[in-house]
Amino acid sequence: MGEELKPFVDWNWCARNLGRVVFVDTRWYLDGASGKDAYDAGHLLDAVFMDMDRWLSGPASPEAGRNPLPDPEVFAQGMREAGISDSDTVVAYDDAGGVIAARLVWMLRSTGHTAAILDGGIGNYPGDLSTETPLPRTGSFTAKAWPADLLADISEASSDAFLTVDARNRDRFEGRQDPIDPRPGHIPGAVNVPCRENLDATGHLLAEPQIRANFERAGVLTAKNTTAYCGSGVTACHNLLVMEQLGMGTGKLFVGGWSQYGHALDRPVETTI
Repeated sequence: MGEELKPFVDWNWCARNLGRVVFVDTRWYLDGASGKDAYDAGHLLDAVFMDMDRWLSGPASPEAGRNPLPDPEVFAQGMREAGISDSDTVVAYDDAGGVIAARLVWMLRSTGHTAAILDGGIGNYPGDLSTETPLPRTGSFTAKAWPADLLADISEASSDAFLTVDARNRDRFEGRQDPIDPRPGHIPGAVNVPCRENLDATGHLLAEPQIRANFERAGVLTAKNTTAYCGSGVTACHNLLVMEQLGMGTGKLFVGGWSQYGHALDRPVETTI
């Protein structure tokens, strides 16, 4: 497909590469609504569904957070059962501007695979949605260890050696409310770049100068020595991929996020209210 694939692609790019990419529907909802039901009701033609809880997350716990990374073999099995192989190019989408699809794309790109988010998600698809499930096929996907150099633990996430970037909405970062985790607020010293503020009303990425300004206002000039987190290591991937899209380099993911840090009652919390 020519030059190295950037983390985000538009439908025009997809249309030029039909038959050479695998579309993956990653819809998932924090309120417990079924992404599979949404997929069954209508999805991109020939898209396969990838279940966040079954294949893209390990067992939840206060010590590891809500969505820790799965065992690499579990992830590989999910990819194989979806008919995806090591050599495939994956384009993942959701109905949330890519903030959910980012998890799968980060997992693939971090382990050396070719993957991107469909900018604008399902709303960017110009065709009629399909309710037919593609015929099952088995892929050839190899389990690989998660790259240690792209992951941060709870100590690194709260260390002065890193600029820690929180991708959650401002009300949760500021500590005004948190309906999910035990303590409101954020990791002391963290800055807030809400990933959804990098999107327009249609779920497409804003123009690059606008996105860059969002990061610069928070003091983020480069991804080097940054650690990204959110509630549970899902939407933080969106910020990491956006920074990569902008040519800012690659940061680290604190996958446990606030769902891990908030349960660590020995660690301080900061609020701005």
